[in-house]
Amino acid sequence: MARVDVVMPQMGESIAEGTLSKWLKKVGDQVKRDEPIFEISTDKVDAEIPAPTAGVLAEVLVTEGQTVPVQTLVARIETEKGASIAPVASAPPPAAVASATASMAPAAASSAQSGPAAPAAPASASPASGNGLEHRLRTMSSPLVRKMAADHGVELATMQGTGMHGRVTRRDFEQFLASGAPAAAQRPSMHAPSGAAQHGPAPEPWPGDRVETMSKIRALTSDHMVASRHTNAHVTSFFEIDLTRIARIRHKQRAAFEAQNGQKLTFLPFIIKAVVDTLKQFPVLNAAVAGNSIIYRKPYNIGIAVALDWGLIVPVIKGADDLSLSGLTRSLNDLADRARSKRLKPEEVQGATFTITNPGVFGSLMGTPIIPLGTSAILGLGAIEKRPKVVTGPDGEDTIAIRTCAYFSLSFDHRIVDGADADKFLATLKKTLETLPDAAV
Repeated sequence: MARVDVVMPQMGESIAEGTLSKWLKKVGDQVKRDEPIFEISTDKVDAEIPAPTAGVLAEVLVTEGQTVPVQTLVARIETEKGASIAPVASAPPPAAVASATASMAPAAASSAQSGPAAPAAPASASPASGNGLEHRLRTMSSPLVRKMAADHGVELATMQGTGMHGRVTRRDFEQFLASGAPAAAQRPSMHAPSGAAQHGPAPEPWPGDRVETMSKIRALTSDHMVASRHTNAHVTSFFEIDLTRIARIRHKQRAAFEAQNGQKLTFLPFIIKAVVDTLKQFPVLNAAVAGNSIIYRKPYNIGIAVALDWGLIVPVIKGADDLSLSGLTRSLNDLADRARSKRLKPEEVQGATFTITNPGVFGSLMGTPIIPLGTSAILGLGAIEKRPKVVTGPDGEDTIAIRTCAYFSLSFDHRIVDGADADKFLATLKKTLETLPDAAV
């Protein structure tokens, strides 16, 4: 018999720690090679980690809810001597996650490091250039640590942490503050506000109340939503769009489409394709703010909000402008299915340049969605329903007709998007959807 170590995987280049959210097996259980044995959480993905070998789960060394550094031993599997061992879950290729992995760092619980960690201290020499590799690696701390540093006026580049590549962990920063190190007076940061900041006294539970700690994805969603409201200048416009033509095209083409592609033909792929075509005419809505600069994104990566039982996740259709209606349908269904079964990769929830959320599936008529950080707009889709509308006939006579309609809402960052541009975007999108040719499928 032999024992195989199971370690906390690194789910991205800049991820220094991970939270073990749930054990799927218990000590004594038989496990198969590549069978999921525990779940880990990041700020975007709940991932199932497979067993590197078949055998019996002999030891569990990290409890549910613990946050530990990557490569920490979390369990041991007892296996037949000489049994083949699969590689432990590894990070995605660096090129796939290099653009945005800093935002993937887990940020809820403190690290459960073995042994005392030395307090992080200011570097003895001046920090490397802000463009240097050492500087970038050292400052790729988790969102929580970056927020703590901003609140205390501390530059992470001047600190040396105990994490990988000298990254500053939450424990490092707490010990740094406890050591009495000088720091600027605490102040809220416009770019990294605390989602947990409480104005006024915190509510107290009353007799009979149930108190539950937020799940990791809920706590981080809270932080991100508050950060966006503090950072982006939110404004929302509403248009009612007549989707009767699309409804008729779907009815006419649905059977052939499903037979050819094996996928259901819904309204959403039509809307995504029209959105991408419209974004090309209004690039400021496919952009991001960086200080006093505007970054006009070259790719059209469309994030699609997916509601899960345990929270909200936004998988991204990369290069949506290169996909046909059938390609968009396949990508959309694949990402949604894997989001619900916790099989998304970290890079598949990164890099959105524009987002679509569809609360209409739950019956909502309209809403004011919050813009994801790093983008300038998000489109909300209301319930698609039949309504009586006044329609002008060819002879100029007005009649009342039954039309299939929905309210679309566009939340945009008024720092760079003017109301006129937002409304022109919606007007163009409306015209595109209402005059779609039959050959669109």
